[in-house]
Amino acid sequence: MPAGGGSQLTDRCLNSNAFAPGANRDHRRTHVGTHRCAVPSVRGVTAGVVLAQPSNGRVAHRTTVQTESVGFYAERVLPRAVDIALSGKAFAQLRERVAADLEGEVLEVGFGSGRNVPFYPLEVARVLAIDPAVAGRKLAVRRLAASPVPVDFVGLDGEQLPLEGASVDHVLTTWTLCTIPDVRRALAEIHRVLRPGGALHFVEHGLSPEASVARWQDRLTPLQRRVAGGCHLNRPIDTLIADAGLELARLNNFYMRGPKAFGFMFEGVATKV
Repeated sequence: MPAGGGSQLTDRCLNSNAFAPGANRDHRRTHVGTHRCAVPSVRGVTAGVVLAQPSNGRVAHRTTVQTESVGFYAERVLPRAVDIALSGKAFAQLRERVAADLEGEVLEVGFGSGRNVPFYPLEVARVLAIDPAVAGRKLAVRRLAASPVPVDFVGLDGEQLPLEGASVDHVLTTWTLCTIPDVRRALAEIHRVLRPGGALHFVEHGLSPEASVARWQDRLTPLQRRVAGGCHLNRPIDTLIADAGLELARLNNFYMRGPKAFGFMFEGVATKV
């Protein structure tokens, strides 16, 4: 994401070329005995879990080595790669536009490296930040220091927001919903914490309406998930938001420059009625 992009990995994953192929094994399924175990880093947990172990003990050793590799990539490499991939004038313009009407108490899901911080309006009283990649905060230090808007880091997991219901005025996500494992649960949480009349402000990439592009998105998503921290190219963002009970007040769709499979955008505002 993962920054303000991804992982939920903080602003995440618009271009798979920005990541080292084969480096992220976060979503590799590891068979251990008769059990299946996933090792997702996008929820702030990079731990290999052995549910059953053969008597020779070899699987445990391989799982430990793999986990260390996954953890280093997800926690150290990926946040920096995302920060670079989601930089530049075109992304900055979108961030400024999507943040323009924020005010009061704001929750940012997928804070990442703080790329959105310079665009927080002065009307924002405080930003509550959620992101699993702690390394992203180090990249955000200068941006935070230069901002008059206070930011409190309150959690790691967009699927379990540590906030009371109806406690924030607005929610901000930028290139984040592509990476959250259970995105429907995360959107239900966003709906829960929004005050009535509050809104989700978002810019995300997702499923193209062009059948030929969508087919490529389906083909590329398994690889994209492995190299880009769980990023899905083929999520129908508008449908997911509407299914969460949020009313789409504004929605713009367009392609960013580059391969269409990576660049179909959903930018808009969805209100809790």
